[in-house]
Amino acid sequence: MTEAANDTLRIGYATPVGLWNESREAKHRILDDLFTAGIDHVYMADHVSFRDGHGTDGFVEIAGLSQLHDQLGVMISVYLLALRHPMTVARQMATMTRLAPGRVSLGVGVGGDDRHEIEVCGIDPRSRGRRTDECLQILRRLADGEPIDHHGEFFDLDAAAIKPAIGSVPLVIGGRSDAALVRTAHYGDGWIGAWCSPRRFAEAVAIIDETAADVGRSVDWCHGYQPWIGIGPTRSEARRVVADAMERFYRVPFERFERYTPHGTPEEVADRLRPYVDAGCRLFNLKVVAADERTAIKSAARIAALLRV
Repeated sequence: MTEAANDTLRIGYATPVGLWNESREAKHRILDDLFTAGIDHVYMADHVSFRDGHGTDGFVEIAGLSQLHDQLGVMISVYLLALRHPMTVARQMATMTRLAPGRVSLGVGVGGDDRHEIEVCGIDPRSRGRRTDECLQILRRLADGEPIDHHGEFFDLDAAAIKPAIGSVPLVIGGRSDAALVRTAHYGDGWIGAWCSPRRFAEAVAIIDETAADVGRSVDWCHGYQPWIGIGPTRSEARRVVADAMERFYRVPFERFERYTPHGTPEEVADRLRPYVDAGCRLFNLKVVAADERTAIKSAARIAALLRV
């Protein structure tokens, strides 16, 4: 790993399970523990009605998180942009830059793990990629606060403006398909992958670079990887805790995810993640599952330290 990679590697940590059930004092203490552990930002996914109706509104979540610590960054990873109107999202982004200046990142994805979630929002699942692209184009143009006109496939805007300006909120594009990589090259500040090998990660980075060059974009990329992680004193115990958590959430057998889910001691997990750094990863969003939250935070700190060496 290069010295530059050491200096710029960012580590995110998923919102701790049960955080919102804690007292205000405990919430502050938990986030301060994360900051002290070397975590750069806390992140949360976004769902309107996932599987049987579960979800968390990404912007509401990070707004709350941002006020519990004045230095820790916040990130939605990833936001289902196609389910919203770009003007309202732009307003949310602008508001967040006032609540947490310099600490906000927005990951954007098209969804698809649950097509019904898209349908119940009145969106044709087949259009979600095109809608996302058009929304991103609008968000980019609205960023400086100047009025814009836009007449596209899904949105018609005349003299649309958001003030105060959104500013420079990093947009990181999620997705496993080549379409997501092309989307990154056109509109993103980086790509965040999941469920892929280091080799595929390197291939994705190359595709983004090539496509961005073709369209005349030069970007200081911040590409990332977002894995679930199991921590335990043995690999079998680490596998058990992360398998139980993932099967409850996704409701499919863990074997479908196991290949891409590092588990074991923090040292073993860091060894599994290091090849992604070598492939161009500059951001990890870690969903750490352990026997308890204290162990998970301590393990994330150790993993972060090992990857930054």
